[in-house]
Amino acid sequence: MKFDDGADVSASPLQAEAAAVAAEAAGYDGFAVSETKHDAFTALTLAARATERIALRSAIAVAFSRNPMTVATLANDVQLVSGGRFQLGLGSQVQAHIERRFAMPWGRPAARMEEFVRAVRAIWSAWAGEGRLFFKGEFYRHTLMTEFFDPGPNPHGNPPILLAAVGERMTKVAGRVADGLLCHPFTTAAYLRERTVPTLREARGGALDDYTVCLSPLAVLGADAPARAEAERSVRAQIAFYGSTPAYRVVLEHHGWGELADRLHALSRVGAWDEMAAEIPDEVLDAFAVSGTPAEVAAALGTRFGGAVDRVSLYTPYAVDPALTGEVAKRVRGQE
Repeated sequence: MKFDDGADVSASPLQAEAAAVAAEAAGYDGFAVSETKHDAFTALTLAARATERIALRSAIAVAFSRNPMTVATLANDVQLVSGGRFQLGLGSQVQAHIERRFAMPWGRPAARMEEFVRAVRAIWSAWAGEGRLFFKGEFYRHTLMTEFFDPGPNPHGNPPILLAAVGERMTKVAGRVADGLLCHPFTTAAYLRERTVPTLREARGGALDDYTVCLSPLAVLGADAPARAEAERSVRAQIAFYGSTPAYRVVLEHHGWGELADRLHALSRVGAWDEMAAEIPDEVLDAFAVSGTPAEVAAALGTRFGGAVDRVSLYTPYAVDPALTGEVAKRVRGQE
């Protein structure tokens, strides 16, 4: 497995740039930027200018807040600036954010995402000189591209497209049209091996050659027992938050924890966040999180996800010493 690092979800573009430089110096294979308070492409462009080797990924950029032409252009530019090190990670977000935060249309997200990705590829093909732009779909139409707006073929090739998915429908879309899958942190080893990977294989005709599966599992990591206890409280709260979301219920149901999903959702509707964290039993914590010392976390990553995941990073919703995550990365790479 390759081991990646990432910017904090609240990092400014300049902070993300500095973190990417540090990640490259520390020997990480890749660096991911999410899209919450700031635009992911802005931070990735800065990181591309400041680094030389490390792979750079949006994880994720919200597809439905944009259109295929804007995404194709942004991704093409970051690929140019980075010298071919960019990975375009896309996700759908949820209905409330698309309609109420971005004021964009929503409906049939899996079908819309499949068409979105195909449209991006059609635009890139036109720029590469493989025929005029003529994409007509149910959700998107792109039929005009003049020389004035055509950047031409990218000398580094087009970036790979990685698609975020949890449920079966979006996972099948990722298998059909993407170059890789971005697994949600709310994923267990059992769900990955018993649901996600078989669904990908079915969508791709049985083979996952040249296909990238990325995962950022939750981790309880600390230098000593008190630090790990504090980390555990944060991870329980994060599991509870994700578990209260109807879109992620399928993961809990796979383990027979549907009643837990019901309780968490009911508590979330009244803002009982502290009570939600207390609802997460040890069995659920252990299923979703790797825990312990750097050596123990590295061993757990190999045991749980070896052979199923190509790129891994740690999701730590709390402050953690970078030296500890760096040690985990070195140990994971040493397992190869």
